Amino acid sequence: MCAGDHERVECMERTNPVEKGVTARAMTTFSAADEEKQRGVRRMKLTAAGLLLFVALVYVLAKWADNAGAGPWAGYVAAASEAGMVGALADWFAVTALFRHPLGLPIPHTAIIPTKKDQLGVSLGEFVGENFLSEDVVRQRLRAVGIGSRLGAWLADPEHADRVTAELSAALRGALTVLRDSDVQAVVGEAITRRADAQEIAPGIGKMLEKVVADGGHKRVVDLIVTRAHDWLVWHDTEIMEAVQGGAPGWTPRFVDKRVGERVYKELLRFVTEMRDMPTHPARGALDRFLTDFASDLQSDTDTRARVERLKGEVLGRGEVQDLIASAWTAVRSMIVSAAEDERSELRLRVRASLLSLGARMAVEPKLQAKVDGWVEGAAVYVVTTYRKEITSLITDTVAGWDAEHTTRKIEAHIGRDLQFIRINGTVVGSLAGLLIYTVTRALGA
Repeated sequence: MCAGDHERVECMERTNPVEKGVTARAMTTFSAADEEKQRGVRRMKLTAAGLLLFVALVYVLAKWADNAGAGPWAGYVAAASEAGMVGALADWFAVTALFRHPLGLPIPHTAIIPTKKDQLGVSLGEFVGENFLSEDVVRQRLRAVGIGSRLGAWLADPEHADRVTAELSAALRGALTVLRDSDVQAVVGEAITRRADAQEIAPGIGKMLEKVVADGGHKRVVDLIVTRAHDWLVWHDTEIMEAVQGGAPGWTPRFVDKRVGERVYKELLRFVTEMRDMPTHPARGALDRFLTDFASDLQSDTDTRARVERLKGEVLGRGEVQDLIASAWTAVRSMIVSAAEDERSELRLRVRASLLSLGARMAVEPKLQAKVDGWVEGAAVYVVTTYRKEITSLITDTVAGWDAEHTTRKIEAHIGRDLQFIRINGTVVGSLAGLLIYTVTRALGA
């Protein structure tokens, strides 16, 4: 860990050597625009230096004229030019001290940028973190943008909705392609098994069965079963009678076995037919009572619930069930991928329609806009407050990786031209100040 400005700078110099090398190379590269700006700086330096030489020459001539008795005006000119030289030299020293040691002398508190580059980077990172990455600033700026209404208007455009739909489809296809079937099957199978083990299913089944019986929903199933049973008996009469005869004792006469078989078949057919045609058949009532009692046992009988749980475990543990889960996932994935690739699929059409509808609502509904703005603001504030140090370290690490000499040259190329105006202004302001002081002194002395 790095604590304090100096320790943090030293820590950054020891870490990320690769990044430091990359950023250093980036800073040493001078573009054509940088070269042009540097030429402009040199021209302004010559201008400022020329102005200094001019006032120096004026000072020499004015002093010569004053000594030669040219008149009072020479003193005024000499005072103005002398102060102009002082102002020009002072501002030259100040501007030069930003980038290098004046005249190469190691004067304290000079060459500020190359010697304090890393500390300046730390200070800049802290300044950005405190003033630009605060919760209030982020919320205020995002609220002023009005993301909800703008996003709504953007999504309401059919072309934009098509674009978002296509991007979502591509992302979905990519995700499903990257996922391995074995991993998904294992996760799904484990999730189903864990959920089934964690929750007893017998009471739920009992409640569902109780409601089905109370609503009479099972009667349609009974109708279907007895109808199919009747048809099957009609179509397989011979096989049924032969099966009954085959189960008779060997000592009984054949004609007796035949008569018994026919009798059993007719009674069975009669029973099924009556049960099919009579909604109030006693067997139907018995079935209703059985299902009602079974639903009650599923909810309250300990033995019944335990048997259901054992059966559940046996079913889930069978390989056929796991194979069913695997095949179901394969089919679902294939279906989703095909739908995502087909521009006219129901999936993409519904997604597109939903995006258009959402965009239209967001564009006109203030409540929905406020909700979206709140979500965006919350997400942005979370990122900023949670990763503020990481964000500001991007500034400090980048500045720490720059080469001091070339960083100085590049900064000077960008702002040096304007700084030369300080020297020019210092010369002019110094001359005016010197003239004013000399004038006031003469007036008071007179």
